[in-house]
Amino acid sequence: MRKKLGFALGAGGSRGVAHIGFLKAMEEEGVKPDYITGTSMGSIIGACYAKGYTSDFMFEEIKKLSIVDLMDISINPLKNGALLRAKKMHKKLAEYIDDEVVFSQLNIPFRCVAVDLITGNPVIFKDEDKVCESIVASSTIPGIFKPVEKDERLLVDGGLKCRLPVNEVKEMGADVVVAVDVIGQLRPNYKKMNVFSLMFRSYDIMDDEITRRKLKERKPDLLITPDLGDMDLYRFKDITMAYHQGYNAGKENAEKIFKLLERKVKKRTNK
Repeated sequence: MRKKLGFALGAGGSRGVAHIGFLKAMEEEGVKPDYITGTSMGSIIGACYAKGYTSDFMFEEIKKLSIVDLMDISINPLKNGALLRAKKMHKKLAEYIDDEVVFSQLNIPFRCVAVDLITGNPVIFKDEDKVCESIVASSTIPGIFKPVEKDERLLVDGGLKCRLPVNEVKEMGADVVVAVDVIGQLRPNYKKMNVFSLMFRSYDIMDDEITRRKLKERKPDLLITPDLGDMDLYRFKDITMAYHQGYNAGKENAEKIFKLLERKVKKRTNK
C-alpha cells in the first residue's frame, strides 16, 4: 500500500516564502503531498497550494506584494487591541481564495491552526470552515493585527502554540510527515531594540522554547530547516533569497523523502 505523505508548513512571516521554493522543488521531483497543514504564513502558502496554485504563480504574486496592501491602521489601537486591522489582509487573500470556499472544496486536504485568546487553546480549521477567514485568523500577529472575532472566540496567530503543525497532519492520515521550519533555532540578536523589536524578540524566545519541546514530543519523519540566516521575519525583503534557500533545501532532501515513502529515487540529469 502506498504511504500517504503530509507536509507541515510552519509559521515564519516573510521567511515563509521559503515554503514556496520548497514546493517548487517538490513539483520538479514529482512529489505531491496527500495532506497539508499550515500555521500563519505556512497556512497561507499551504491553502493556496491546496487550492491548486503553482509555486511559480505564488512566487510571482508575492513579489508584487507591497506593505500598502496590508497596512490598515487602526483608528483606536488601544481599544481595538492592535496597531492594524486585518481587513486589507483579508481582502488581498480573498483575491486568490474566495470568501465562500471551504476546506472540503480544496484539491488537497488541508488544515490550519489559530489560537483562541479567550481560552488559550489552539483552534484547528478544517472541513466546512471557510478557508480565507481561517488563514487570516491563523496569520493575525497579536498586537499588530486586530484579533478575528468568530463564534465567541478571539482568534490570533497559531504560532503562539503551534509553529509546526506536525501532529495535526498525522491526525489527517499521513504515514510520512515532512515538516518545513523556516524559523529554525533562535539566534543571538545584538541589534539595538525599540519597543516593537523588544516585543517581537520576547515572542520569538517563547516560541523557540515551545517549539523545541513539541518537536521532542511530536517528531516529524523529516524536519527541513532552510538556511535563511538573520532574515527578519517581520519585513518583506530578501524574499528571493528565501525562495531559493527553500528550493535548495527541498532538492537536498528529495532523496530522503523518496526513501521514507519507499519509492524509487527520481533520476537526475545534469543541466
